[in-house]
Parts: sequence; C-alpha cells; structure tokens
Amino acid sequence: MTIQAVLFDLDDTLLWDERSVKEAFRATCLAAAEAYPLDPGKLEEAVRGEARDLYESFETFPFTKQIGINPFEGLWARFSAGEQESFRKLEKLAPGYRSASWTKGLKALGIDDEALGYRLGEMFPQERRARPLVYEETFEVLNELKGNVKLLLLTNGSPDLQREKIAGVPGLADYFDHIVISGSFGQGKPASAIFHHAMELLGIQPEEGLMVGDKLTTDILGANGVGMKSVWINRHGMIRSDEIVPVYEIANLRQIRSLLGA
Repeated sequence: MTIQAVLFDLDDTLLWDERSVKEAFRATCLAAAEAYPLDPGKLEEAVRGEARDLYESFETFPFTKQIGINPFEGLWARFSAGEQESFRKLEKLAPGYRSASWTKGLKALGIDDEALGYRLGEMFPQERRARPLVYEETFEVLNELKGNVKLLLLTNGSPDLQREKIAGVPGLADYFDHIVISGSFGQGKPASAIFHHAMELLGIQPEEGLMVGDKLTTDILGANGVGMKSVWINRHGMIRSDEIVPVYEIANLRQIRSLLGA
C-alpha cells in the first residue's frame, strides 16, 4: 500500500540535540575551568553521572521514564506545562536539581563550591537555549515531502520544552499537519496508544505510515508494535542486535526519497 504519511521523531532526527547538549556542557565546563584548575571533560562526565543518579532518585522518575524525558533535558527544562501533577512536582524540583547536579559534579573532582554549582546550573540552560541546531538536510527533505505526503511530528518529552525546541527553529512547525508530544498525550513512545492517536489524527492505517527516528527502543519498537513501517536513522554507524529490527535503516534523511519511490 502506498505511504500516505511520514511520522518524524524530533530530537536527533530533525534537530541535532546531542550536539546542542554537548556544546552547552563544554561552554559551561569551560566557565568552571576559569574559576578552578580542572579538566572540562572530566567535569562534564561527573555532572552527567551525578545528574542521572539524582534524577533517578526522584519520585517523579517513573513518570519521566514513561513520558520519555531524560536527565539532561531536566537540566534546562522549566516543566511549566502539562496537566499531570507530576509536572508540577518537576517544576518545583528543577531549580534544585540543576544546582545539585553541578555542585555534586564539582565535588566529585574535589571542589566544594555551592555558589559556583548554582551559577553553572543557571548557565547551562542559557547555553543550551542558545544552540537550536538542526541537521543540514532537515529542511531540504521536509520541503520535498510537504504537499506529497502528510507529515506528523511525534516526540517524547515535556510539552513546554519540546514546543520551545520547535519554536527555536523558525518555520519548522509549519511543515507538520500535526504535532504530538508525549507529555501532552500522557504516554510516550513506544506505547502503542500514542501511535494509534497519531494515526487517527492522520486518518491512516498502519501500513500507510512511515515512522522515522533515531532510537530503536522508542521510535522503532513502537512503530513495529503497531504494524507501521519503521525507519531507523543511524548516523553514527551503530551496531544493533536483532532484538529490535527496523524495516529500513538509513544514515541520512535524504535516503527517505528512495523508500518513498521518489
């Protein structure tokens, strides 16, 4: 059956979120290195580890796991939107979480400076917001698809943060017939419910859709589970097991053309 709609993941599929976060960490860690003789790379590693451990200790962790919000998004998200009570808890936790993650990261390197930890915790969100990076082929491919197939953006995350990411790239939202954010829907990929919701919005059957994403455990597993063709974008040449098998594998979004017979 002919493909009628293409569903896109957002982070590290259309937006180069991994690089944005990496650059924000580097800028913030370099600022710390101006105050103390430390290795910026080791500080980043320490902060990432401390942030992950602290994030998983919160009572909100099962919720964030279900919605698909990672610890490093928590380092710059405001959590000001979303109807669930867990978002209000996250909104209250976020400032302390940012500060504690950086303070604990510094301590792991032998530096006890809460004031600096606080400043770095406030600096990182600014640095991340200054880097709304997209892949070079993103708009090229969206321009080719727009008007030929229906387009839907299907992203896990906090509603306010995902909307902010989208708004940070002028014109991106205009390409999509629908935008579905897990935090607004109440469940995240790979839950079948969010895929069925997307298909209802598009008015398609599973075999008429193509899901494009970078994560096997969310994008590909979810699409496979509802009988939709899955496209794993593997830009880094990762080796996968046979536990989750995409229907297609591509290294660049431009390869979608051949899948659609363009």
